Order: sequence, then structure tokens, then C-alpha cells
Amino acid sequence: MAEDSGKAPALDQATTDFLRALASETRQRVMFKFAAGVELTLGEAAERCGLKPSTASEHLSLLRRGDLVVSRTEGREAFYRADGKTMAGRLSALQAYLAVCCPPDASC
Repeated sequence: MAEDSGKAPALDQATTDFLRALASETRQRVMFKFAAGVELTLGEAAERCGLKPSTASEHLSLLRRGDLVVSRTEGREAFYRADGKTMAGRLSALQAYLAVCCPPDASC
């Protein structure tokens, strides 16, 4: 058994934000609306999820902070879509953390 150095490995802030964004069942439901490259406005996302626009805006903001969605503006309208490339990077960081934290051959 390896000796504990006393210092736990830490996740970087971006990966922490990623996990925080996924921690909500509502945000998970919102993310499914972006499947297959679908791009939605705030209003469309709110309507499809049965949320008030202000609530949808809060969730989309956290999803953006967690690098799960990106937005672009066209005129006065913002369009959101999933950011698969960045999500893959966050998942890799999480896998690396878990490999250090609790290796597959350890009995954590």
C-alpha cells in the first residue's frame, strides 16, 4: 500500500465547473435538447424544457461556465449548442484525476 502524502489531488477549476454544471438534473435535461448538434435560442430551450426564460438563462449560464455549451449571437438573438470538443477535454481531465485519486487496481 502506498503511503499517503497528505495532499489530495485537486481538480482544476474548469473541470470543477464542468461537474457543477452537470450536477443538476434540470441542466442534464437541458443538455439532452442539444443532442445531435441541435442549436437553440434561449426561448426555444426554455420552451422545450418547460422552464421560464429566466430559469433557462440561469441554467444555460452555468452550462456555458462548465464548457458544456457555447453560444453565438446573431442580431439580438443568442444561439446555444453543445461543445463536444471541450466536454471531451473535461472528461479526460476527470479521468486523469480519478486515476490518481482511485486507481482501478486499488480498493477505494
